[in-house]
Amino acid sequence: MSNSTVAPLSGTQWTIAAHGQEAVVVEVGGGLRAYRVGGVDYLDGYATDELPPGSSGQVLAPWPSRIRDGRYSFGGSTYQLPLTEPAKHNAIHGLVAWQRWRLVEQAEDSVTIELDLPAQVGYPWQLTLRTRYTLGADGLRVDHEVTNIGAEAAPFGLAAHPYFRLPGTPVDDLTLTVPARSRVLFDARLLPIGAAKVSGGEHDFTVPRRIGAQVLDNAFGDIDRDPDGTSSVRISDGTRTLSVWAGEAFKWWVVFTSDTLHGDRQRRAVAIEPQTCPPDAFRSGHDVIVIEPGSSWTATWGVRVSLDG
Repeated sequence: MSNSTVAPLSGTQWTIAAHGQEAVVVEVGGGLRAYRVGGVDYLDGYATDELPPGSSGQVLAPWPSRIRDGRYSFGGSTYQLPLTEPAKHNAIHGLVAWQRWRLVEQAEDSVTIELDLPAQVGYPWQLTLRTRYTLGADGLRVDHEVTNIGAEAAPFGLAAHPYFRLPGTPVDDLTLTVPARSRVLFDARLLPIGAAKVSGGEHDFTVPRRIGAQVLDNAFGDIDRDPDGTSSVRISDGTRTLSVWAGEAFKWWVVFTSDTLHGDRQRRAVAIEPQTCPPDAFRSGHDVIVIEPGSSWTATWGVRVSLDG
């Protein structure tokens, strides 16, 4: 087989462009591989022939983050998921990241893709997931719609996992703002064992603060919201500010400074992840969404880049 006929590892590439921006959405996982403004790459993405490192740009559903031992109960029954993070004995980041999504509609400035998630061992519910990426004058907007096409109510959670950077500025020199009053406390397996207020401590980014040498892989809760119900996490270098905003469906933010990635990706970007529920939510029940048969759930988040001053 010649190289010209080999499909890229991330599948079909759907490129959209408008208002000086460009985004690339991929078939495998339905995620975001690139986001550029004025020709500058603000998403720390990956090549077409590369697997997304550290879940870069992926949609995480029907649960985000980790489930302890992959085991949980719902509706009076107990379920066992495959341990997709075997070193920590966890089920991690859902079931859709390695599925092939299909094109529903594409225009110059938007693309809509869809995936049917079949019932399976460990998650015996049927869902249709639809995601629309749109470039507008105010940046990138991502709309998620999930429909329960089965006969039983389904537990659900979702997150996005993009890594962002301000090219030319090291992570240590970025100023970070996180509008959260508490954070999850983790054990060695990155599973929750409690919560703590951030007020005045090293994890308090309610007022913009330089990251410095601090290592972050944190889930933040008790979110402060803007009058329109959204919240946003921001990184800035004094010249540019990148804001990731999310609607009310996203009750948590995860911020990760890429310290465990390999090679030149280590500490090169900051993952800013809007998340509907905390880690291990299927076990705790905390902020788990229940989608009734025939019903749909929607959520929206987005990215904007602005010049300071």
